[in-house]
Amino acid sequence: MKRGLNLEFPLSTVMVDACESQFLNDVLKCARILHLNETEIYFIEEDDEGPYSPRNEIEAFGLIHSTLCKFMEAEPEGTGIIRSLIDRVENCLESLSADKIFFRKVDTFQCDPIARLLKWASEKGIKSKLNVAVFEGCGMGGVAIEDIAVGDHVLNIPEQLLICEDMAMKSDMFTAIKELGHLNRETMTLLWSMKERYDPDSEFAPYFSSLPDSFNTGLSFGLDALKTLDDTLILDEILQAKEHLRLQYDSLFPMLSYQYPHLFPEDLYTWDRFLSACELWYSNGVKVIFPDGTIKTCLVPVAGVLNHGLYPHITHYSRIDSNSHILSLRASRPCRAGQQCFLSYGPLSNSHLLTFYGFILDGDNPYDTIPIELDLSGNLYQQALIEKYEIGLSHMVRGSWLSKSKLSPYGLPSRLLAALRIAIMPEDELNAMPLFQAHSLFFWQTSLENETKAIEALLSILSPMLESLGTSSSLLEDESTSLMESWDVSLAIRFKQGQRRILQSACESCSMWLKSLS
Repeated sequence: MKRGLNLEFPLSTVMVDACESQFLNDVLKCARILHLNETEIYFIEEDDEGPYSPRNEIEAFGLIHSTLCKFMEAEPEGTGIIRSLIDRVENCLESLSADKIFFRKVDTFQCDPIARLLKWASEKGIKSKLNVAVFEGCGMGGVAIEDIAVGDHVLNIPEQLLICEDMAMKSDMFTAIKELGHLNRETMTLLWSMKERYDPDSEFAPYFSSLPDSFNTGLSFGLDALKTLDDTLILDEILQAKEHLRLQYDSLFPMLSYQYPHLFPEDLYTWDRFLSACELWYSNGVKVIFPDGTIKTCLVPVAGVLNHGLYPHITHYSRIDSNSHILSLRASRPCRAGQQCFLSYGPLSNSHLLTFYGFILDGDNPYDTIPIELDLSGNLYQQALIEKYEIGLSHMVRGSWLSKSKLSPYGLPSRLLAALRIAIMPEDELNAMPLFQAHSLFFWQTSLENETKAIEALLSILSPMLESLGTSSSLLEDESTSLMESWDVSLAIRFKQGQRRILQSACESCSMWLKSLS
């Protein structure tokens, strides 16, 4: 994709309602492009002007909103037009998730550890517009205690309450083991937090006591759940991640317990607790930019009650204000009193969410993809041409229903198809191929024979992947059985169903394309 962006939008063109709509639409197209991530860029087609994803749309409107607010402060004489534009943006943000995904509030969460956490947070200077509630189908989550507008501070946390490496470096533990060169700051912080979590006299005891006994991420999957994930790519990811953590643990223990028994008692530093501590930092750790410019992974008290969602209310929360020394979580879109307030954990696939957070999104996750690696080691000429046009050999597919392009009517990514067309084309045809600008090659259709072979090649890649996941009826039977099974087996089955849905849509797109060619 190659597009020229005009970043200047004169407000003088905005005189009537119709002009306001056109002005906002033009600015929105540009703001969407500025907030694209790698996955969104990969799937954009030449005729696609958005919206690209709920998160991208919220961030794009957020950029427009903040820019208009700054302009209104600097140019008071133009406040009438700007105020009208701001109102339009806020209305768009409020309607983004209407009739999309809603979790019904069941009850306010009644739990002594949570109550102690909220009381401690208030006493320590954490300002919050949230309470904790139970939501149907979602479990515990943050609920707005009042109407929250765009730009409002949802949660303000003083810098000194962020749990990070600074605290570990000041502890007796660091003083004792800092000479051990193979321990980096992150590892020492992890070990420090393991002890701190079970210390009733810790400054952060109310926070640690509010955490669940187990985090139930993919790293804690049992044998039955791992067996369920057989023939999925995520199985290798989980096994490799767990093996890496086990090797790390074995390199530390029981050696540290022998050398420093008062700091690392064997009953506290077990493998299960080490794994649980890793899950805590994976699922709750936030990378924060401190006033001195350093980036540190932090545990943020109270913020952990906020769930991830496709339509988040909070999207940016990573920088501490250098004047107030406060980490502010501000609303990117409105949240009404009594509604669940969602936080974006990032543009994450279901495989990442399952492995490191212990859940998957049931809606249409635009970042849920299936990777495809093309092996052209025996076709050096084709490989060189693919590299020349910067098409690459690493590709992916996602649910074809997400595509809105008319240039790629069956929802298959044009970048992948361009690579396949070149990959199966004979060398003499490649030599006769006209010169292209890279982005034009994505929409170049070759001969009927070559086009057919390219789609057949893709289908030959996707079909075995689909077949290995079993039939939809067998997965439905597994799902009904899983209601009586453990949490991990149930989650594994739901993940496989999602993967099968993506692959089935891609295979059906290939079949429809082949039918149209014939």
